[in-house]
Amino acid sequence: MVRNRRDEASGLGVRHVQTLLLFFGLTVAYALRVNLSVAIVAMVDKGSKNDFDHFDWNEQTKSVILSSFFWGYVVTQIPAGQLAQRVGAKVLLLFSLGICSTLAVLTPLFAHLGGDKLVIALRIVQGLSQGFIFPSTHTLLSKWAPVSERGRLGTYCYAGAQFGTVIMLASSGFLASSSVGWPGIFYVSGAAGIAWTVAWFFFGGNSPVEHGSISAEERDFIESSLGNQDHSKKIVTPWKAIFTSAPMIALTVAHCSHNWGFWTLLTEMPTFMKNVLDLDIKSNALLSSLPYLVMWVLSMVFSPISDFLINRQYLSRETSRKLFNTIGLWIPMGALLGLAFVPKGEIDLAVALLTTAVGINSATYLGFQVNHIDLAPNHAGTMMGITNCAANIMSIIAPLLVGLVLHDATDPVQWRTVFYIAAGIYFFGNLVFITLGKADIQPWNEPRPDKKDDDTEAARPNNQSTTERADYVD
Repeated sequence: MVRNRRDEASGLGVRHVQTLLLFFGLTVAYALRVNLSVAIVAMVDKGSKNDFDHFDWNEQTKSVILSSFFWGYVVTQIPAGQLAQRVGAKVLLLFSLGICSTLAVLTPLFAHLGGDKLVIALRIVQGLSQGFIFPSTHTLLSKWAPVSERGRLGTYCYAGAQFGTVIMLASSGFLASSSVGWPGIFYVSGAAGIAWTVAWFFFGGNSPVEHGSISAEERDFIESSLGNQDHSKKIVTPWKAIFTSAPMIALTVAHCSHNWGFWTLLTEMPTFMKNVLDLDIKSNALLSSLPYLVMWVLSMVFSPISDFLINRQYLSRETSRKLFNTIGLWIPMGALLGLAFVPKGEIDLAVALLTTAVGINSATYLGFQVNHIDLAPNHAGTMMGITNCAANIMSIIAPLLVGLVLHDATDPVQWRTVFYIAAGIYFFGNLVFITLGKADIQPWNEPRPDKKDDDTEAARPNNQSTTERADYVD
């Protein structure tokens, strides 16, 4: 019997444990990404009176170092989606964060031995390892998140990114100013990652079918919601259909525009606060983390609202995705335009606008971020790999462009150009998404392993897919 999507499995279940584990996994992943954003301020601060290494890196060198993570990150995105589909996302996440965490612990040693060259090499390898995280997470969500809870569980997982950013940015200033110095930033974040891999090894699971502790009630609820897909089929990726799909193109453009603004602010905000707002490293770290704290809190507010509006049929899924994506990109666009004209010395106003630009961005988790699963749950990991690959090319270019624009990091006029560019890209990305985006399952979602199966599929009444025949009443 196919269960109506409004039916709920009673109480908390294994899917919530998986969500919690993924939340902390992304917490660690982002802590390992952003640890260098604050640490690099201390690493080049020659005025600091301590015995730790200090480096003579100009703005261009720092921009290259900060972007180098993404050079490796984009390479493994698409292969990661395919591997998660074939060998399972659990083992990919295990090795991904295990390798990245170990390298984080080694960062101070690499910096001491080889300066910027070895740090860049290390960050590239960290990027390669973290390239498996988002495709694997999306693959897991496509199997663990019932349709009626997709917005909530997806947002709760990805909220770990903001939580990790908050924790890392807030603590980095204190660690850099303490007896452990800036190396402590890398030791602490690396140790946290290693601890997570141990927990994931014992409690993580690829799917409800493979998990030994899940109840029959919860497994039936999840699989009924997702259409009782045939896991025995080998899924062949419909590459041409994916790359020529208008909704997929719109999703990719939205993801790219989001990443440009998000990573411009994330990597450059500590430098902006130090050089333009004249804040010391402790205040810098705390205030840099505030926007991400707001982003994390608002993600918890937006997600139940989105699911409520969809499940009660106040909004269609497509309208909801476009509404929240607009909130998440165009309100920050306005904040960035305002930030471009903040007079020097107006610290409170600048921080308020930065907090708005980053915090409201969390609405995109109910927009483009979960849209991969809406369009094709069978290929969600591969699709995330494709869009995240394209989007993180923007994450490489954005800090490099900032390095080219900022000849004098204390000049507010030069920062104005940085904010103009990010605001314009936010506007364009969301315009494409609301024009071409969709949120219904696409025809190419159905597994088509070979010609024989294609013939079988064609013989079905109305050519309906297994997923489409499931009860998806809102």
